[in-house]
Amino acid sequence: MPFAFGVSEFTTMPWSFEKDVEHYASLGVAAMELCEQKLDSHGYEDQVEKIGAHGMSISGVQPLVRTFFASRMQSDPASVEDRAARFRLSIERLARFAPGAPFICNTGAHPNGDMAGAIAVVIKELKALAPIAAEHGVRIALEPLNPTSVNVESAIWTVAQALNIIEATGRDEIGLCLDYWNVWQNADIEADIRRAGDRIFTVQASDWRTPRSFADRIAPGDGSIPLGQLLKATYAAGYRGACTVEIFSEDVSDSLYDGDLEEVIRRSRSGLSEAWRSA
Repeated sequence: MPFAFGVSEFTTMPWSFEKDVEHYASLGVAAMELCEQKLDSHGYEDQVEKIGAHGMSISGVQPLVRTFFASRMQSDPASVEDRAARFRLSIERLARFAPGAPFICNTGAHPNGDMAGAIAVVIKELKALAPIAAEHGVRIALEPLNPTSVNVESAIWTVAQALNIIEATGRDEIGLCLDYWNVWQNADIEADIRRAGDRIFTVQASDWRTPRSFADRIAPGDGSIPLGQLLKATYAAGYRGACTVEIFSEDVSDSLYDGDLEEVIRRSRSGLSEAWRSA
């Protein structure tokens, strides 16, 4: 596979940060998606430095608060202003450990279902945050979510919608978080990936079965997503960063979180490699 193999800490949610670092390194993971919620409020500097000490890069950062409007997963704080301020604080705390890395965000859900209003607010907030990201040497990646999350977690669900917002900011620091699970059912998805080009800041992969809960993803290669075609389109778009496995698995009887997470990582790597070969 032409992309470095990465793993998000969401994939191993039952593990501690320290266990993530040790196990990822032992399994040959090249890049780690850092989840701020796993860090200690004090001493986080020493924790984050362990990533590089174990030979891994940071493929992206999932801030403690990553949506501009409240969402089912992240209901507090309530106001857009407080949430944007918390996102800025995450950049100020962590950017020096992750130079050039994208800090990942999504819109959240407008309390009245006003999707147009939510998009306008997100453009405004991204414009305000872009100079902060530039000052700290990092970027911001906007993620469209799956239609299952519309008006629950997100106001956008297609790559095209995300690109419209990104372009409206007029800032090079704002780009796309391309999560295949979220967008694989978009019409003309391969064309939109190619259109995104160098605005693709980070790529996430898992696989799809009809969800049984809000968090029911499976390992790459075990489901319905045409991963090979999407990987090929992403390569054609010019992306050369990591492909990061991001799996959520809760409130289902066969949760991957209850099983052998090392095997999930091995199977994910194998599934992505086979998908690339098949393409």
